[in-house]
Amino acid sequence: MACIPSGSFVRGRDHDPHRCVQTGQPADRISAAQPAMTVELSSYLIDRTEVTVAAYRACVAEGRCRDVRPIYPDFDAPEQPMTGVSWYEAAAYCEAQGKRLPTEAEWERAAGGPEGHLTSFGDVVLTCEHAVVRDETGRSCGVKKAAGDPETGKVLPVCSRPPGHHGLCDMMGNAEEWVADWWTPSYATCGDACAGTDPRGPCGGGSEPCPKHSFKVVRGGSWYWGAEHATAIHRRRHFPHNRRPGYHHFGFRCARDVP
Repeated sequence: MACIPSGSFVRGRDHDPHRCVQTGQPADRISAAQPAMTVELSSYLIDRTEVTVAAYRACVAEGRCRDVRPIYPDFDAPEQPMTGVSWYEAAAYCEAQGKRLPTEAEWERAAGGPEGHLTSFGDVVLTCEHAVVRDETGRSCGVKKAAGDPETGKVLPVCSRPPGHHGLCDMMGNAEEWVADWWTPSYATCGDACAGTDPRGPCGGGSEPCPKHSFKVVRGGSWYWGAEHATAIHRRRHFPHNRRPGYHHFGFRCARDVP
């Protein structure tokens, strides 16, 4: 794990270059990453890589994790990120390791670095040199699945691309990652729950039930989407149960408080 030191950083952007618009947002296209706000975080630890298939299978073998597998073909090599889990399965894996899912603010701080960069490599538009994304050659930088239709590419082994801030791999691209928080359409609508010191979002992060909140947050973009998703500020929502219909190949990494 990498240790992220305590301190403040600017979370979000007032002007999202990619304008991520979520279903149900008003017609004025307010960015889900607005407004930019200084928040304070205590020091914490975060996994250097996304949790791999091998690591998840080991947890299953120990009887501490639910036996689920990726359903896409060619997504189950030991060093590929584990995908297709629900938010609950991701949270349970982290708990079994004595860890937890990172908060949305922790994830963004780790991804953008202390200066709040747009990506793990600075304020740049990422290419396949830095991240496993869709480019002009196709999804997953043109690397195809061994079998199966439709051809949508695949996740690649973790750390197939250089590490970014804090030595963390694949914060941008490869597998989108579950974080702890309940979804809100913007930080403005979240209010005090997303402000101040160690914000955890509505209902304190993972607490349930959380009235009027049905979605969890996914961050980081993936092999499937282009560079417009592969930023430290891009936010996406999804039902935490992640079951058909609406199944997605999300992955995750874990965090932990500094002892």
